[in-house]
Amino acid sequence: MQSGVKGRLGDALNQWTEDLISVESARTLDGLFVQRVHRSGERVAYRYYDRGTKAWQELTWNQVAAEVARWQDALASEDLHPGDRAAILLRNGPEWVIFDQAAMGMGLVLVPLYTDDRPDNVAYILKDAAVKLLLVQDLGRWKRLTPAVSEDGCLQRVLVSDPGKDSKEAIEGDERLRSVVSWLPAKGSPLRRRNGDPHQLASIVYTSGTTGRPKGVMLSHYNMLSVAHGALTVVDCYKEDVFLSFLPLSHTLERTAGYYLPVMTGATVAYSRSVGQLAQDLQIIQPTVMIAVPRIFERVYGRLKDQLTSKSKISRGLFEMAVCVGWQRFLYRQGRGRWHSSLLLWPLLRRLVASKIIERLGGRLRAAISGGAPLSPDIAKVFIGLDVPILQGYGLTETSPVISVNSLNDNEPSSVGIPLHGVEVKVGENDELLVKSPGVMMGYWNNHAATSQMIDSDGWLHTGDQARIERNHIYITGRIKDILVLSNGEKVSPADMELAIALDPLVGQVMVVGEGRPFLTALVVVDGDFWPGLAQECGLDPMALESLRNGKVQSLLLSHIKDALRDFPGYAKIRKVTLLLEPWTVDNGLLTPTMKVKRIRVLEHHAKEVDAMYAEGPAAGDRR
Repeated sequence: MQSGVKGRLGDALNQWTEDLISVESARTLDGLFVQRVHRSGERVAYRYYDRGTKAWQELTWNQVAAEVARWQDALASEDLHPGDRAAILLRNGPEWVIFDQAAMGMGLVLVPLYTDDRPDNVAYILKDAAVKLLLVQDLGRWKRLTPAVSEDGCLQRVLVSDPGKDSKEAIEGDERLRSVVSWLPAKGSPLRRRNGDPHQLASIVYTSGTTGRPKGVMLSHYNMLSVAHGALTVVDCYKEDVFLSFLPLSHTLERTAGYYLPVMTGATVAYSRSVGQLAQDLQIIQPTVMIAVPRIFERVYGRLKDQLTSKSKISRGLFEMAVCVGWQRFLYRQGRGRWHSSLLLWPLLRRLVASKIIERLGGRLRAAISGGAPLSPDIAKVFIGLDVPILQGYGLTETSPVISVNSLNDNEPSSVGIPLHGVEVKVGENDELLVKSPGVMMGYWNNHAATSQMIDSDGWLHTGDQARIERNHIYITGRIKDILVLSNGEKVSPADMELAIALDPLVGQVMVVGEGRPFLTALVVVDGDFWPGLAQECGLDPMALESLRNGKVQSLLLSHIKDALRDFPGYAKIRKVTLLLEPWTVDNGLLTPTMKVKRIRVLEHHAKEVDAMYAEGPAAGDRR
């Protein structure tokens, strides 16, 4: 089917083609891949940076299929059976796809792991899922895991992708270890094709486990296929599209929308070298589609703000005018605003201001999907005003993961979009958003009780988020469960952290802050009995309010907090604190009669202090 896509991409690409593989035709995720190879064998499937040759390389669908076949032959030599679990602890790249497809083509169940997760957390997942085979990035990561991984578990084979130098002794010392190079055959048989059941378990994806151990979300082939296809009913995708992949493939959003969806449409995926090199890779790859968390846009926005401070008053004025006029233009084109004569300035403002931002993002971006956490409406307005098409979406790992997303023609940035085709939503008790979707999980692995709490007897999944629905758009208004979601998508339980911090005798009361923010901070009411001694220890006057803002005192409290949180995940880290002396009480309206902190009221009461903690980013030397 031919479709004209005109505008910023220029005349060279004004005729784009759709080549969609249906869910019914694919049946399974490995069946989807086999069909794509058959349809697009000689087209470029993936681009990646080869660290050995220090150059960008390309792989066609046929080349990827040949590699998948090699891996399948090697997997066939192991003591594995359909339904067995295979885990992957690997950075993004074609090898992730190849292993995933080879495993699924053998009927195995994939368990994705985060490369920066804590060893004890990874060990728990390996044991809970009874993983038999693990693919790990390098020997160093395996060595960090070894003390936590029991030798009497189910793990029978560990494959090391990059063993590095002097690895022979280590590999020979553990009969489970093999380097991928020595394990793979020189050449594979023809690619296996199976007639798999689309409703069979395809993957177990573990949640972040902020309130106890992580839970394994069971997703079928049909779950992820249906969501990828449903997304295409809202956002078009073409064979000529180039996706830039930098979110971890262990993240369900990247996996479904940044991997399976491009296979479904025949688009090319290019893997960024790292988040740190993202700015360069955008220039090299020139993507047309990008999937990101809000933190990425926050970083670009932060750099823009920094650069503007050194510009002239005229330059700053031009920037603000471009955003304002661009936003008016956006509303007019969406049918939600009236034409104004100021829109006549847009061609000039685009050339002088917006085009520079667009070029930084590669110059060809036609859709930037933001998900995983709330996107600040102010930041969305700046980018959309500068003609960067950001589309905010929403979902859960338990829904494979997309529930809704904005479309290019009906984009309301303060909403999380419209439900995908086939997704039903309604607002239940306490304004909770309830969902029925073909993407709803099969359940939690070995945890029927948690499954029944999440999915009711009528089949509605309870998201835990409060919402309203207007004009078919979903607006998230709050959270029933007490969970903070950082702008990078990490989920943190503030109550658990606060309990740990409050054990310190210096702390009278504490509230962790970070919803929609790039990092965690804390408001700390210092214990009145300990404050005089603490201040004097630091050579300060305990009666002077400015002593609370002294860097030495704050560093000392941060050190105490760090010790209190030593058993929490790495992302659950407090970067800054505001010290207070006035307690939160029932009388001043900051505590309930049952002595619970009124979080919203405390945030309102200390809004200036909270804003100040985020005004300049994390403290120097305190970045991840």
